[in-house]
Amino acid sequence: MTVNILFAAKADSWAAYETPLKTALAEKGVSANLARDFAPDQVDYIVYAPNSTVQDFTPYTRCKAVLNLWAGVENVVGNQTLTQPLARMVDHGLTQGMIEWVTGHVLRHHLGMDSHIHGLNGAWTKEIPPLAEDRGVTVLGLGALGSACARALKGLGFDVTGWSRGPHDVEGVRCLHGADGLEQALATAEIAVLLLPLTAATEDLMNAERLALMPRGAVILNPGRGALIDDAALLSALDSGQIGHATLDVFRIEPLPADHDFWAHPSVTVTPHIASETRPSSASRVIAENVRRGEASEPFLHLVDRGLGY
Repeated sequence: MTVNILFAAKADSWAAYETPLKTALAEKGVSANLARDFAPDQVDYIVYAPNSTVQDFTPYTRCKAVLNLWAGVENVVGNQTLTQPLARMVDHGLTQGMIEWVTGHVLRHHLGMDSHIHGLNGAWTKEIPPLAEDRGVTVLGLGALGSACARALKGLGFDVTGWSRGPHDVEGVRCLHGADGLEQALATAEIAVLLLPLTAATEDLMNAERLALMPRGAVILNPGRGALIDDAALLSALDSGQIGHATLDVFRIEPLPADHDFWAHPSVTVTPHIASETRPSSASRVIAENVRRGEASEPFLHLVDRGLGY
């Protein structure tokens, strides 16, 4: 049987995904028509980006699953017309990209590389960093990306604490959860990495009160979601020295507006949402596997829990 797969994303994404998707589907033995336009009642699967023009899923009466191209689903999970199973993107490319961004920036701040990169201006001043085992790094969020980064940081020798809303177990990592656990996790967070999903429970998680729990001069890395941080509270904490530096890859509005205070602040590094991009080749294999599973009446991978929002 041949299935119809609607590619519901922007035109530039279609150019990048058309060939890898067709190749991946063929490798999985799936006979498929893949296109950007089908009659809604003829669509079996939707490969989806939340910025697509498809916002009403009601006409897609025979659709078996919506397969998200992005790791984040906060912009679609609340859509009341979406009654089909929704799978988020979890793939090797996303995970490896995030590991590389996180470990690179953690090492940058741990080693104090900025002073060397910008030059010592003739002052032969040695500031010897502690060994990684004596540097407290906290990863907030222990899903697929957070757990992978926590393991990688532990592998580099860091003293790693992980926090999540519910219990998790990551080998070699001190894992905490709940409100009390969050306070404990932040108390030792000389470097904090934010990798939580954005939900009603996590929006503005890093507010003035929680920023004050961190060791003075701590560093925040946010490759997760922009709205995890109260922007005004962060700027205030940077100005006071409570937070020593913030390296931010995600923002409430993207691209970050040219007049935003983050651009000009000397203790903020802005990166243009590059920490973990979906790579068409690896993401296509995940999508193809889920289509294969749907046709074989097997459970889909990476289904979203609508109640939790991720």
